[in-house]
Amino acid sequence: MNTADALELSSLAPALKVLEPARRWLLAFSGGLDSTVLLHLLNRYCLSCPQPPELVAVHVNHGLQAQAQAWELHCRQVCAGLEVPLVVRRVEVACAGKGVEAAARDARYHALAELLEPGDAVFFAHHQDDQLETILLRLLRGAGLRGLQGMPSRRPFGSQVLHRPLLAFPRHALAEYARRHRLAWVEDPSNTDISHDRNFLRHEIVPLLEQRWPAVRETATRSARQLAASANVLQQLLPAPVAVTSIFGDPGMALPDLLDMPLDMRVLVLRDWLAGQHLPMPAQAPMLEFLRQLAAGGSPVLDCGGYRLQRFGDGVYRLPVMEPGPWNHSLDPAVRLAPGDVLSLPGVGELSLQAAGSGPGILLEPGEHLTLGWRRGGERCRPLGRNGSQRLKKLLQEAAVPPWWRDRVPLLYLAGELVAVADLWFCVSSRVVPGGDEEVWRPDWIRNTYTAAD
Repeated sequence: MNTADALELSSLAPALKVLEPARRWLLAFSGGLDSTVLLHLLNRYCLSCPQPPELVAVHVNHGLQAQAQAWELHCRQVCAGLEVPLVVRRVEVACAGKGVEAAARDARYHALAELLEPGDAVFFAHHQDDQLETILLRLLRGAGLRGLQGMPSRRPFGSQVLHRPLLAFPRHALAEYARRHRLAWVEDPSNTDISHDRNFLRHEIVPLLEQRWPAVRETATRSARQLAASANVLQQLLPAPVAVTSIFGDPGMALPDLLDMPLDMRVLVLRDWLAGQHLPMPAQAPMLEFLRQLAAGGSPVLDCGGYRLQRFGDGVYRLPVMEPGPWNHSLDPAVRLAPGDVLSLPGVGELSLQAAGSGPGILLEPGEHLTLGWRRGGERCRPLGRNGSQRLKKLLQEAAVPPWWRDRVPLLYLAGELVAVADLWFCVSSRVVPGGDEEVWRPDWIRNTYTAAD
């Protein structure tokens, strides 16, 4: 083995020294070679520290393999031998249109993110061979500048930062370290299944590349670093999009400045905006068509898998993919809202009644309640302070309520009469009064707005 490839604790010490102030070091621990080596290294480092962070191994049991329980037991035994605390999370992998590998990864990442607390640092054991495979996969899938950078050595993860201290070392260096320290690990039989793209590259393609170009790992890693440097410079030169929000708080970007740019720059700015929110990128062809329709004055919708982009007015907004909800139905007398109740409405938010105080509100007699309904078309309301009733559709349009919210605005009825449009308007009624009475109530709606933190 090339001595430059040798993996020693001293090789990682400078990077780990910077992370000593962290409260905890959380390691994603599968029990395989890579994470076993990193666990051993991190534990050795912590034992050498006067005031080390708490090292915690996290094993996520996906339950996808017959050996899953045996692997969990192995992880418990390894951690017990090192006297390192182990947290086990068992998850259900829901593919939902994704491959099993991607769905398992998402479930694993989600389980880890839920454990994070302020001051934590997260460690993954990806190495140089993983990096080469990632670059090749992305190249074959038509990735651009950002994708061909490969995996960064550090990046935001949940509320904290993920670190990959082994990216500079090839797998054979980890294997040699494990043999030298007589470490035991588990082998996942699915890693030899070449029907998976990554395994095909690992077992069929990379060995051929290495025969012809022995330094393929190092050169690919160097290219990735150069691309990352170029991307960072480009990001600094790109104009920053102007942030906008809808009246309900949906995050978006201003459209006029985007449309003033050349098409190639529009693509880069839009991608950079999405990447800044840690969102998966839409495919190139649908994105180009979306931008074309925007430039033509249309109001297109771009489905990006777990979210969508939609134009409204002079903005492009990032929205969730909504499941069919109760707002698709008519007035349901069974859904009642009384003082003290809190209705949790998927895709809508939380709805309750609060004392109106000195402001206007709905007068409810003891034991009375409101009934929840949804827009069906034809509803009318005369807002307090206005002359004449108007169609609800027109009121919502005038108030710049985005179209994706209009069918999700709760309508509140009393004895069949529309008395309030969520917390937007009270409708003139004998039961809507100026306030000041302890039995006068106003709707309080906490909207379920999709934000960058979702």
